[in-house]
Amino acid sequence: MSTILVPARDKMLRREDAGARIAACRGDRRVVFTNGCFDILHAGHADLLARARERGDMLVVGVNSDASVRRLKGDTRPLNPEDERMFVLASLACVDFVTLFDEDTPFELISEIRPNVLIKGGDWPVEAIVGRDIVQADGGEVLSLPLKPGFSTTGLVRKILATCGCEAE
Repeated sequence: MSTILVPARDKMLRREDAGARIAACRGDRRVVFTNGCFDILHAGHADLLARARERGDMLVVGVNSDASVRRLKGDTRPLNPEDERMFVLASLACVDFVTLFDEDTPFELISEIRPNVLIKGGDWPVEAIVGRDIVQADGGEVLSLPLKPGFSTTGLVRKILATCGCEAE
């Protein structure tokens, strides 16, 4: 069986096209959805995304827009612009599609995509995962997967700043 590599840009969906494109590719495939800022992609992200992909046949990643990240994390973030964050994620073999959302939560995006499985990292209790009600009402599964210990973007930023003798804001 040969694997066809899809160029990363083909996996980056415009927000307004995401629902229809995923529906067209879905068929009887089990769609898994996760989301986040993914400001500096690290081993913790890669681990969670690979484990999320194992839960289904297609992994869709919702990425917070730059404006959304600033509202959630403060004016010094994101460090990498949204198009670059999307491109890096789309370059991963375990990711099938990436799309941007500008809201503070992916609720509307989840409403459109209607994934079979909704996944967040273990720092999110299942009861607090946005979109849980939608996925469970459709008979889907909502999971909070354990995080790889010692990895976080905030921790990585602090480590970089400490290395150069700077202080975190």
